Amino acid sequence: MKKILIVEDDLDIGELQKDFLEINGYDVELQTSGKEGLKRAVNKDYDLLIIDIMLPEVNGFEICKQVRAVKNIPILIVSAKREDIDKIRGLGFGADDYIIKPFSFSELVARVKAHLSRYERLLGNNDTTKKEIRIRGLVIDEMARKVFVNNKKISLTAKEFDLLLFLAQHPNRVFSKEDLFESIWGLDSSGDITTITVHIRKIRGKIEKDPSNPQFIETVWGAGYMISV
Repeated sequence: MKKILIVEDDLDIGELQKDFLEINGYDVELQTSGKEGLKRAVNKDYDLLIIDIMLPEVNGFEICKQVRAVKNIPILIVSAKREDIDKIRGLGFGADDYIIKPFSFSELVARVKAHLSRYERLLGNNDTTKKEIRIRGLVIDEMARKVFVNNKKISLTAKEFDLLLFLAQHPNRVFSKEDLFESIWGLDSSGDITTITVHIRKIRGKIEKDPSNPQFIETVWGAGYMISV
């Protein structure tokens, strides 16, 4: 049974999320304090986190940031804050998804299932054959999930790695933001285009010598992104 931690200060909303996820077969723990939620998220084993932004003592952004520094599990942010800047911040701190309140609980379950399924497939790959993609000074080790640029190891989040790997596996092909979202997140891309823009920007900031003049991930204006070889 997959274990999920919800950190939500609105007890009514938190209990509804908890009940709905438990009905669908998940083991769910609810914390209403940001401080306690952070403590448990870092020190206990969970398969997925659902975090509100506006929390007492420690906000959701800080929880996401600190958890992502030590763990690679899926993190979903839920919030009533609709501004793009909040979504950009959440994704920038390492969240895998940003869900705007109010949302249907069936949508929440669908997103939880999608993220857990992708994470399971990554962990369940037993092929120990070394597979590397080399593009000029960029090296992507698929099995070890490591990235190097000019022999320097680059630290990427799980979704950043997935996005970079996907583009590298399909060189010289342009993918729209919608295509990339559906391929990496496996969800309806409606209203989530910002997610791709943020992740591309973060990846470029890590692998490009000059992110404003990228040599690896190219922008094809009006069409999408590609890696050319």
